[in-house]
Amino acid sequence: MSEWILPLASIALANLLGAMSPGPAFVLVLRTALAHGREAAWAPIAGLAVGAATWAAAALWGLQSLFAALPWLARALPLAGGAFLVHFAWRIWRAASDPSPAAERGEGPRAGFGEALLLQVSNPKVMVFFGSVFMAVLPPQLPAAIEVAILAMIVAVEFAWYGTVAAVFGSATARAAHGRAKAWIDRAMAVLLAALGARLLLSPLLG
Repeated sequence: MSEWILPLASIALANLLGAMSPGPAFVLVLRTALAHGREAAWAPIAGLAVGAATWAAAALWGLQSLFAALPWLARALPLAGGAFLVHFAWRIWRAASDPSPAAERGEGPRAGFGEALLLQVSNPKVMVFFGSVFMAVLPPQLPAAIEVAILAMIVAVEFAWYGTVAAVFGSATARAAHGRAKAWIDRAMAVLLAALGARLLLSPLLG
């Protein structure tokens, strides 16, 4: 079992660095924590973790071959993700001047989980990332126990990092600052999400 410590640690570190890079997942958790508090952020964090584990499992079990056989599917997923991000950005922009959190208008934890899961699974680049890391540090054949350990570790890393983000930005001080500048902060987040969404929508042209 000791021979797996270094590969598993390498995967955990790569996963952590990937999660820490700014992107729509970070913005989603950040905004949820600022608007509704750290407790409300656990729903989207769970969605992100499940989505990451789903793509990691796909990388482990060879879903790349399906994308090779059906290239239109690999192109369609980024387009779906881009459309979702643009729509989500529009919702944030529209509600930027609203002093009441979106959760008070009927959006609950289930919606946050679903949004985060859709965000994660509509980006096949997550699977490409895991596939590259796995090919670099793992042998072709893995014991089932190691596969389960990898998936559990990825979920744990997602919860640890985004939980830290939620704890920091869901504090009373951060939420008070957000309340004073909510319109500007939300619009900045909306612009960032729209830019990321446009990048995904244009990915077939950018190559």
